[in-house]
Amino acid sequence: MPPALSEAEPEVTDPSSPHSEPFAFADFTWLNGNSRTKDTPYATKFFTPEIRSDVSYTYDFRHPQDDTIVGSSEVFRSSEVTLTDLAIGGDFHLNNVRARVLSQIGLYSTATPRNDASPSRGQWDLADAYRYVSEANAGYHFNVQHGLNVDAGIFLSYVGLFSFYQFDNWAYQPSYVSSNTPWFFNGVRVQWYPTAKLKIEPWFINGWQSYGRFNGRPGLGGQILWRPTGKLQILGNQYGYGEDALGVPSRTRLHTDDSVEYKYYDRPDSMISKAAFTVTGDAGCESGGGVSCHGNTKQGPKQSFLGFMVYNRLWFDRDKYALTIGGGRINNPGRYLVLLPPINGATAASGTPYFTENPGDPFKAWDTSVTGDYMPSQYFTYRLEYNHRAANVPYFAGPGGVTPPGGNTFGAPGSVVAGWSPDLRNSENRITGAFLVKF
Repeated sequence: MPPALSEAEPEVTDPSSPHSEPFAFADFTWLNGNSRTKDTPYATKFFTPEIRSDVSYTYDFRHPQDDTIVGSSEVFRSSEVTLTDLAIGGDFHLNNVRARVLSQIGLYSTATPRNDASPSRGQWDLADAYRYVSEANAGYHFNVQHGLNVDAGIFLSYVGLFSFYQFDNWAYQPSYVSSNTPWFFNGVRVQWYPTAKLKIEPWFINGWQSYGRFNGRPGLGGQILWRPTGKLQILGNQYGYGEDALGVPSRTRLHTDDSVEYKYYDRPDSMISKAAFTVTGDAGCESGGGVSCHGNTKQGPKQSFLGFMVYNRLWFDRDKYALTIGGGRINNPGRYLVLLPPINGATAASGTPYFTENPGDPFKAWDTSVTGDYMPSQYFTYRLEYNHRAANVPYFAGPGGVTPPGGNTFGAPGSVVAGWSPDLRNSENRITGAFLVKF
């Protein structure tokens, strides 16, 4: 979270100063996953407002008849203008007390809860309770070293480098390493800044991108963020201990997600004004409950996640235009992080026999994208992007779509419909245009 604004005292940005604000010694708006806005003109001493809007149109070359996109946590409908997200809120700050709230209005309010199976355990409707909230947390700032924040609630200490908000990212559709790993956590975090260049952030959370617990254990994890210079960021996210397979209390999960971002060119007055790249690698596994971290053993088949993504971005004409090329691959036997296709209304809790997620089920996928941005203002982006995605098994929606004739009205979500099957294909190609606002 940005430091609280003060109307009385200027920010101290010398990294050698014991009172320096963390990461204020350089301009990091070039980073993937970091907002490029440099100021909020209407901020006050007590409140910094924030408004975000994400409206897009996606053209799927397979023309699914139900206009449904499969396997994305950012793009959900084709051949329609869609409001992906409208976020209204901001940051409250008074002395050392802090709070942040941001709404979640649009398709995210349906898609995000749909991918969380934890509300099906126990009473009260967690999915609806949190549906329209993307961030809601509050806490206290302690004047220790370069800052110590203790916050509780829903926060975006996401795994996978890309931000939850497309305005902050170099691409609209991130690769699988990002799209299939958490964007939010529900719990408690501590953000400790021992220096102006380092953040250490432990997490005590309900589970892996979940509103509640899946079984009897919470999740534990943390992030280490180091920015030694204005050109380099090194980020590590670690997760473990949690039992995140619904109804399988003996199965535990481990995951590591690590990224490097480097700006290798910066000449504001040249035709190419900036150039930077990112490299992200993920590895993880599950063990217990009939699966094994260590390959196919007597404890069960291998259940793991291995992937990477690489992006390179060029900025032009004083950062008014940008071009990003990138992509990545994953291998996820057991499919425990694969986004379930919404066949006949299937959710993460219901599952579907049409696309199983059983121990050992193979899933390998890769993707590439080309993204062009026109940024006439620091608060606005026009984006046009081409995506190609492929998998070793039928996964993406074909012309027949994934919705039965007459809609999702045949039994429980995800159930078999006599005489019908979804049209799944091994690849997809699509183009997305988006209007992105943040101020």
